[in-house]
Amino acid sequence: MNKCLITGGAGFIGYHLAKHLLEFGYDIDLVDNFQRGKEDQYFQELINNNHITFIKADLSSSDIYENLDNDYQYIFHLASIVGVKHVVDRPLDVIIDNIDMIKNIIFWAKDLPGLNKFIFTSTSEVYAGTLTEFSIEFPTPESTPLTVSDMTNPRSSYMISKIASEAIFHNSSLPFIIIRPHNIYGPRMGFSHVIPELIKKIMKSGTQFIEVLSPEHKRSFCFIEDAVNMISELSFSDEANFKTFNIGNQSPEITIKDLAQKLIDISGYDLDIIPMDPTSGSPERRCPDMSFTQNYIDYKSRVDLDDGLLKTFEWYKNEYFL
Repeated sequence: MNKCLITGGAGFIGYHLAKHLLEFGYDIDLVDNFQRGKEDQYFQELINNNHITFIKADLSSSDIYENLDNDYQYIFHLASIVGVKHVVDRPLDVIIDNIDMIKNIIFWAKDLPGLNKFIFTSTSEVYAGTLTEFSIEFPTPESTPLTVSDMTNPRSSYMISKIASEAIFHNSSLPFIIIRPHNIYGPRMGFSHVIPELIKKIMKSGTQFIEVLSPEHKRSFCFIEDAVNMISELSFSDEANFKTFNIGNQSPEITIKDLAQKLIDISGYDLDIIPMDPTSGSPERRCPDMSFTQNYIDYKSRVDLDDGLLKTFEWYKNEYFL
């Protein structure tokens, strides 16, 4: 029986990835400290499965690794300090704790006798410095040179921690892949993302309008079901070892204003959109080049944007607004 460890297992991607891997008969250990992950009814149902073991722990502490098993074939490391509030309010913790987690888990993983692959979750934010300081290609390939922008800006701390972690893996001698998720969305993702933020504004509007930040900024979105399929296929491909992959959709690109209109149409409400100033630090465009990823896996997204938005809207409506 193959066995996986998912850190950040109560978070958005970790939760959905665990559900996906259960379909293939894996035994899965989940680790989370609930700093961002949620101990809700969906997570409780997940860990009630006989093939799931949950361990509440802070991976920045080296002591916790004594309580983990040593028979994992796959490690999916999604745990990190993330979120604009944490990044702005606690930039030092973001850098130190994220890198401490990487340091601790890498030295522990080196002693695992049957480890096939370590999957490290980086971020599309690693491209932000290049976009700010120089020109950048769109769609953006993984080969894009990475630039560190103004290091006095607290928002840079998360990006810096991920770039440093990527460098650590390239020098670790572990069998690894690096994934860079781009605008993954879907049910149970919290409210600190543009799609659930817009859904909340629509459902609580109580007026004839909603305010939309960064209305002309463009994004391409990827539904969570497609994202975890891409991650798992890359993870179980030996040819993918030691490489970095974008996770997301190359098209369609959509402005935040048009995204808001799609969600308004789904809601059935008659709301006007009031354009607001761009969010500080928000890139004007984010779109991954997916050709490199598609060279290694025979997978293309199956959930189009309209269907994914409908599924996400209905989940949030039923969960929070009925």
